Amino acid sequence: MDNTEFEIFLVATPGLEAPLAAEAAALGWTPVTQPGGVTIRGGWPNVWRANLMLRGATRVLARIGGFRAMHLAQLDKRARKFPWGDLLRPDLPVKVESVCRASKIYHAGAATQRIERAITEELGAPLAADAPITVKARIEDDLVTFSLDTTGDSLHKRGHKEAVAKAPMRETMAAMFLAQMGYDGSQPVLDPMCGSGTFVLEAAEMALGLAPGRSRAFAFQQLANYDTSAFTRMRDAVTPRAAPAQFTGSDRDPGAIRMSLANAARAGVTDITRFEACQITDLQRPEGAPGIVIVNPPYGARIGGKGPLFGLHAQMGEVFRTRFKGWRVGIVTSEAGLAKATGLPWQAPGPIVAHGGLKVRLWQTGPL
Repeated sequence: MDNTEFEIFLVATPGLEAPLAAEAAALGWTPVTQPGGVTIRGGWPNVWRANLMLRGATRVLARIGGFRAMHLAQLDKRARKFPWGDLLRPDLPVKVESVCRASKIYHAGAATQRIERAITEELGAPLAADAPITVKARIEDDLVTFSLDTTGDSLHKRGHKEAVAKAPMRETMAAMFLAQMGYDGSQPVLDPMCGSGTFVLEAAEMALGLAPGRSRAFAFQQLANYDTSAFTRMRDAVTPRAAPAQFTGSDRDPGAIRMSLANAARAGVTDITRFEACQITDLQRPEGAPGIVIVNPPYGARIGGKGPLFGLHAQMGEVFRTRFKGWRVGIVTSEAGLAKATGLPWQAPGPIVAHGGLKVRLWQTGPL
């Protein structure tokens, strides 16, 4: 395999670039943060490893080259000479997406057509809207840059979670919020409104040192340079460790608890997780050392009216203050007023994060 280094762009949830950069650095890369993500450098094994190991990235784009093009005829000619066959297979469909900025070529649709034609006529690969491989062309200041989406389905789809609650927290976001709370796998974690169990499952997987992408397939497995045995060795080399802590989820909805138990079993974390149906007012502190409470409570816009939520948050704050001495509390919410209704001693809230059309932030306390 050609081990030339190139730029690899790790797409972040907007607002969570910093913890993704920290995660990439912890895995040995040298990240450069920019709006929307993080750039690292490496060869193809680094692309595989980023997809397999990063909890906070939503997808991994490989920058595969480019050229200058001042007009469509030049784009057509140079796209035909581009070495597509090094990476794309003639037997697999592709799709092309283009964006143009500050360039003489300003019509993205026309650019897409020229690139598609170059690939189909020179390589022979068919086009399809649901193709396993996406070529992304960016034309900026008359410079054309090609990237391949090496991920496929967004990385928050870990591949072992069928059951989802009605307003789910994405796995990628949950992992980064945990990281922002200083979670390192050694502390117990409790989510008293666990839904389908996302925070609890991510915390348990991180504690065990499991690869987040261990159960799923990736787009890079459909590329011409994919080495099945090398990637299988990489995946199998990730060895789980013993987890000292316990991870607990509760929810007043027994259906949510059933989902969480099923998801924990599929993820292989049943031994260190516990789920039970319980109202927030009946919540008891788990045995053992203090840890982290993290919760994504309902916030009006998400599941209907805000009125009763102030009372719920006040109750929640009271439970944490009286029963969770020494624990740290994190709440993900779009409503500063609801966070304040808990009466908890919040630090300055974290950056604004885009979540399902809302702007949410992580509010966290020091040890109570």
